[in-house]
Amino acid sequence: MAVAACPDNAASGAVEPETKAVAKLRFSDLDEIDKLGEGACGEVTKVRLRGSSAEFALKIAYYDNNDPEGEMEVLRRVAQSGSPYIVGCHATFRGPADEPAMLLELMDAGSLSRVVRSRGGHGLPEPALAEVAARCLAGLVHLHSRGVAHLDLKPDNILANSRGDVKICDFSVSRIFLSPDGESRRISISVGAPEYLSPEGFKPNAHAGPRGACAADVWSLGITVMKLFLGDTPILPADVRSSWVKIKEAILYGEPPSFPESSSASAELRGFVTSCLQKDPKQRSTVAQLLAHPFVARRDVEASRHQLREIIVETM
Repeated sequence: MAVAACPDNAASGAVEPETKAVAKLRFSDLDEIDKLGEGACGEVTKVRLRGSSAEFALKIAYYDNNDPEGEMEVLRRVAQSGSPYIVGCHATFRGPADEPAMLLELMDAGSLSRVVRSRGGHGLPEPALAEVAARCLAGLVHLHSRGVAHLDLKPDNILANSRGDVKICDFSVSRIFLSPDGESRRISISVGAPEYLSPEGFKPNAHAGPRGACAADVWSLGITVMKLFLGDTPILPADVRSSWVKIKEAILYGEPPSFPESSSASAELRGFVTSCLQKDPKQRSTVAQLLAHPFVARRDVEASRHQLREIIVETM
């Protein structure tokens, strides 16, 4: 089965010379190396291009009620001018059973969830976390500018590699809020993991236009940053068993999640998360405003990047 290349895939990161012919390969040209993971919307396998050393992540997608072409369309749109903050797509095609399949950039350090687990549940120190936040914001700028809302941003969907890069992945439930001619669309925002779902996302038949869709991603970023620092999110009391209903009640009717008073979080980090977790999406900071927030804008970029890379490498 022939493979179609994502446009301008080289823009998302350096591509080795031996991978340049990837657009001409067939599904049978890929040798499975290892299983990388499986989720609600698909499975990911580490593969090698036969006769070369080029390795990729192959995602075979399966969906229930989701648009089976949706993720592939998002990847095509995002790949038109790639970003170093989004996992690269080398090709989209159909799998052995005609299911959607995507040949993706291999991120050899796995997810940030894995990184935190490998540290015994201890979160990231603030300099490294500020670098992660900055890169996620840059990734969201890329997505939103192309009319895409991620809608499932969480540590599981942020991948790292041994160079210290951090990139957003997994567009299984992402939605396109701008048509090719620039017309705004209202999209469903009641998707994604409930722990990271915005208050408005829990409401019946929750839909939003471009502004609201982007605001939903900002809420998820706030929860993500908090979890990466604490190793957990204080949405529910420790003695309450987590469930969709309990999380919904806490998010809709309780105070926004915040750092415990005993936490070592700085005023800048607390302020950043508070700016993300305003329950009214109109009061929530935008991605552009968050890029100018002191927690991100005043970080020592070189030191932050060095610390992040060291942490990633030591957990591999």
